[in-house]
Amino acid sequence: MKAVVAGVAAVLVLITSIAHAAGGDLGQAARQPTNWTAIAMFTSFVIATLFITKWAAKKTKSAAAFYTGGGITGFQNGLAIAGDYMSAASFLGISAAVFSNGYDGLIYSIGFLVGWPIITFLMAERLRNLGRFTFADVAAYRFKQGPIRAFAASGTLIVVAFYLIAQMVGAGQLIKLLFGLDYWIAVVIVGGLMMVYVLFGGMTATTWVQIIKAVLLLAGASFMAFSVLAHYQFSPEALFAKAIEVHEKKDSIMSPGTFIKDPISAISFGMALMFGTAGLPHVLMRFFTVPNAKEARKSVFWATTWIGYFYILTFVIGFGAIVLVGTNSSFLGADGKLVGGVNMAAVHLSSAVGGNVFLGFISAVAFATILAVVAGLTLAGASAVSHDLYGTVFMKGQASSRDELRISRITTVVLGFVAVILGIVFEKQNIAFMVSLAFAVAASANFPVLFMSVLWKGCTTRGATLGGFLGLFSAVALTVLSQAVWVDVLGFKAAIFPYTSPALFSITLGFFGIWLFSITDASSRARIDKAGYEAQEVRSETGIGAVDAVGH
Repeated sequence: MKAVVAGVAAVLVLITSIAHAAGGDLGQAARQPTNWTAIAMFTSFVIATLFITKWAAKKTKSAAAFYTGGGITGFQNGLAIAGDYMSAASFLGISAAVFSNGYDGLIYSIGFLVGWPIITFLMAERLRNLGRFTFADVAAYRFKQGPIRAFAASGTLIVVAFYLIAQMVGAGQLIKLLFGLDYWIAVVIVGGLMMVYVLFGGMTATTWVQIIKAVLLLAGASFMAFSVLAHYQFSPEALFAKAIEVHEKKDSIMSPGTFIKDPISAISFGMALMFGTAGLPHVLMRFFTVPNAKEARKSVFWATTWIGYFYILTFVIGFGAIVLVGTNSSFLGADGKLVGGVNMAAVHLSSAVGGNVFLGFISAVAFATILAVVAGLTLAGASAVSHDLYGTVFMKGQASSRDELRISRITTVVLGFVAVILGIVFEKQNIAFMVSLAFAVAASANFPVLFMSVLWKGCTTRGATLGGFLGLFSAVALTVLSQAVWVDVLGFKAAIFPYTSPALFSITLGFFGIWLFSITDASSRARIDKAGYEAQEVRSETGIGAVDAVGH
């Protein structure tokens, strides 16, 4: 407990000193004046969540408590899932995409949402009945543990890495705007705070931070959207007409093709967002925090309700930013571009509709959004290493709870440093687009393995492992060869892979690989895998045996 108190004190001192330093170093024209109202709200939120972490640390004495928290109802978990899902990409990134491209930005809202019926009807109950801590528990239920968990941990870590980039970029830009700090210092602050939350609080702290920020974000986004509509007598038609009038792309913002320019990219991008939702490790982990399958279904119902409502708001917020921010010179730099970049469109809109006080509130909520999602992602990555790799693959299931917890915390620190480095490297990327790459990897690797292992009797250890790795490697390779990385990050003149998202090709390869390597598997292990399907099906449908496994 002394370590927790020391950590809390250290972070508070860090925030205070940084705010002081920012206030004294604002002579450069490139920096925003320090917004003390926003900083006060921001600091208040950080202090409140650190106390939640201190409280949660008392409950986090075992690996099970660290990974799952426990004692969460379906309604609470639904809010926490929504909190996990309504990330910086959703709030800042989608509104930025709509601000830049108009109608085309809606593909994010629709794609992110459409994945939830798949989880509701195909996966939620089965995940809760079969799993314990991670989605690998589900995928490996009837397979040989070592190979499938090695794949699951690899997929989880790569998805977490891509997803972390977007959150760190969003957080860095936000704090840079708020405090007048250099971008890299802002990213380091976020990484440090995230490590404190996860190291000491585990899933309990992460869950409650997500619930609180989900409520605040829904309230703030609702106020913003209704304030925008109130400017136009609650007429969306009038809002769109004004947006067309003032936007540089004019009529094209109400038509497809400004962001995704060809049909194959559109289909591939949509598949990534839809199926990726069902393969996100930090979202799938949430189904193990509730006591039974009924509460898992309730979680998805409430999560879908809140997420659907929120995505409608982001569309209005994006168009509101076009008409109220893009036409206001106080939000534009000397080059005529938005101060802080397009990712800050929603933050500037909060100032336009509610002044400094509401800007402070939205800034604090946006930071909470990022911090909660980063904590959940880090927890998923840490559990993949400690539970799947260390506990099951290396220690053959003989690792003690204390040892798993220690490895988890070491992994958290490593992931924190990785997140900071990647956040700095990818500073200029649109954060919603960076998240779409994480979705593409999750859709190509995790989703096919989960789907086939639970629903196809013929799936074998070899098929799931090799097919999963095929989907994983192809998604990562095609992503690296695409415009987003090959040109925008690595600096080459033209992309080798011509499409926006690799999902159409890599998902197909993943499913094909699982099928091919399973039907050609004549090993004795394959017979064991197929024989275990009936027992798996009974447990996934009825939950018999699941209560003891999870320990609730």
